[in-house]
Amino acid sequence: MADRPGARLVAEFAAALRRGGLEVPPGTSVLFAQALAAVGLADRDLAYWAGRATLVRRPEDREAYDRVFAEFFECRLPAAPRPRQAQVTLAVDSGEDGGESAGPDPATESEATLALRYSATEVLREQDFSRYGEEEWAEARRLISAMRAKAEQRRSRRLRPHARRGRLDLARTVQMALSSDGEAIRRAFAAPADRPRRLVIIVDISGSMEPYARAFLRFAHAALVARPAGAVEVFVLSTRVSRITRQLSSRDPDEALAAASAAVEDWYGGTRLGEGLASFNDRWGTRGLARGAVVVLLSDGWDRGEPDGLAAEMGRLRRVAHRIVWANPLRASPGYEPIARGMAAALPFVDDFVDGHSLASLEHLVEVVAGAPR
Repeated sequence: MADRPGARLVAEFAAALRRGGLEVPPGTSVLFAQALAAVGLADRDLAYWAGRATLVRRPEDREAYDRVFAEFFECRLPAAPRPRQAQVTLAVDSGEDGGESAGPDPATESEATLALRYSATEVLREQDFSRYGEEEWAEARRLISAMRAKAEQRRSRRLRPHARRGRLDLARTVQMALSSDGEAIRRAFAAPADRPRRLVIIVDISGSMEPYARAFLRFAHAALVARPAGAVEVFVLSTRVSRITRQLSSRDPDEALAAASAAVEDWYGGTRLGEGLASFNDRWGTRGLARGAVVVLLSDGWDRGEPDGLAAEMGRLRRVAHRIVWANPLRASPGYEPIARGMAAALPFVDDFVDGHSLASLEHLVEVVAGAPR
């Protein structure tokens, strides 16, 4: 078997763990694939610990993991002798002042001592939101609040003064001529100004999106408070669609999210994407709110409704929006294919289909929304 594992092997092992009773979120499979790519499959023990560190979330799951690992890799991965052991010293970069945690005195280190260094913030950036504990969430809230999503520019009808090009600004030219006895020695020009397009964010808050909606709403709040009134609109969608722009307008993110939570009744319920988008299009989208805007949908694409209805509503939205961006937390899973009925129906109308499972994916989403080259 090749040293670098394939996505199919990772997906099959994750499926075997789920059949064995373990909860394996999509993001943990991504971490397992990355760990296996780093250690390879030449050493069975290293592969075991790569999975143990990334896929086992609770102490009571260890026994089931050991059983499934032994059965799954019995024929696929022969055991190999362990290399000699070495003492490992872990140095953690704080990420704030450039310092690091205390380690052993270099003068006392032997040749068998290895020094490993990693950045806690960098690890957090790649970690799946579903694996966060409260400490991770506390740091993630700070990082998300610093993100500034701004939609790409569009040409405005308003004119702004320009030094050398554009149309002649007759009023300013005459005004400047007054200082030279009426002689138009200098001419003034005006050119069309650029302004950001409206950004419309629709967050899926159904039960399957619970680990990710928390981060997405923080992301939406950061975008909303950084822009002028009316430049960003935020909606949540589950069994119905609700506009929460006003509730999220508070500068305090905790206060804003508490107000939004109180205003919405169907948190973490079922998903009716087609019906929700129909309501959005009828009440806000096609009436002007989404016209010429960049629309960002944050959803895993699971839908209880009919796919034909969702496709029809996505088509209506596509006809008025400038661009549709869909961020899906499942997209980062090894071997993922958009075969869910809702996602398959919506994808033909999507301009950009991106990941949505981690801080790094949200940072990439900021670039995509701004119209960065892809």
